[in-house]
Amino acid sequence: MMDMAITRTQFLRGDIRGERRAVRPPWALEEWLFVERCDRCGQCMSACPQGLLSAGRGGFPRMDFRHGECTFCRACLDSCTRGALRAYDGEAPWQLRAVVGTDCLATHGVVCRSCGEQCDAHAIRFRPSAGRVAQPEVNIALCNGCGACVGPCPAAAVTMHYRPHPVEVSA
Repeated sequence: MMDMAITRTQFLRGDIRGERRAVRPPWALEEWLFVERCDRCGQCMSACPQGLLSAGRGGFPRMDFRHGECTFCRACLDSCTRGALRAYDGEAPWQLRAVVGTDCLATHGVVCRSCGEQCDAHAIRFRPSAGRVAQPEVNIALCNGCGACVGPCPAAAVTMHYRPHPVEVSA
């Protein structure tokens, strides 16, 4: 279940739906609790072997997928001594999912499959269309939020957003 709590900063900036929040490290607690517990020591940033974590607003760690993908190695989790990052058995490290925006070259008639070629989870596919360039589609059920698709996009059209996995309905 996704909690809809937003931080004071999000409220004051008009982000009442919480859509523009910073992408925190995997296993981060809810934003308000993460900000309360994180002491901005930088240990998670130093521990990330991919170098994906950097200091964001207020010195809090944020993910930057332009440099690569998260391998979920748990180095950030293991380095956090304040409990701002916490893993729960059977729970995904986060609810990030790739979103392909309108700046995508394929939507402008240019053949590009950079994001799909980098997606080991096969979450990004290209739907052929008669007389048009194949368009990207993200299967959020397959997307693990690793961010491998972000950096290679020449138009910076792929971003990561918090979205829950779709609920499976059994018949």
